[in-house]
Amino acid sequence: MRSPTEMRAAREDRLIAAFAALAIAIHVLEATFPSPVPGVKPGLANVVTLIVLLRYSFGMAAAVSLMRVLVGSLIIGSFMSPTFWLSLSGALSSLAILALANQLNPTGQAPRISAVGLGVLSACAHMSGQFVAAWTLFIPHPGLGRLLPLLLCAAFVFGLAGGWVAQRVLAHLPPRAMDP
Repeated sequence: MRSPTEMRAAREDRLIAAFAALAIAIHVLEATFPSPVPGVKPGLANVVTLIVLLRYSFGMAAAVSLMRVLVGSLIIGSFMSPTFWLSLSGALSSLAILALANQLNPTGQAPRISAVGLGVLSACAHMSGQFVAAWTLFIPHPGLGRLLPLLLCAAFVFGLAGGWVAQRVLAHLPPRAMDP
């Protein structure tokens, strides 16, 4: 017979796998969307990360996000390409800001930062991380800086939308069953 700790870990692993699969599917689908400005995508897979963060834990959200980047790049065929490095740097930046923001949202209490607020923070951090990586690794040209306001505005709008979707989904989920 497995201990409650082992059962909790196995359940958590299954949840991470399921949420990662959903985020990967959205990531791959989103890669087919045309983009008027390179690097600007809605970030719909981040909705899954926000839901996991707010419903479960930062650790689970980080696992889902990093698996999405890794496996999504393998499926799309961008692994180790500039696109992969930009995506990874954006995800790491986003996770860093979510880790900080998560400290303000104690477990078991009403969050101080809503899903919409987290969506905006995450999207802007993601875009900033991508921008720094693009500048540092690929295009260290002053002209790139002229795109930053447009990129951050797009991130803000998409962060608002993604956070709103995450908030709506969370509001419609049944209360979370407690682990054994």
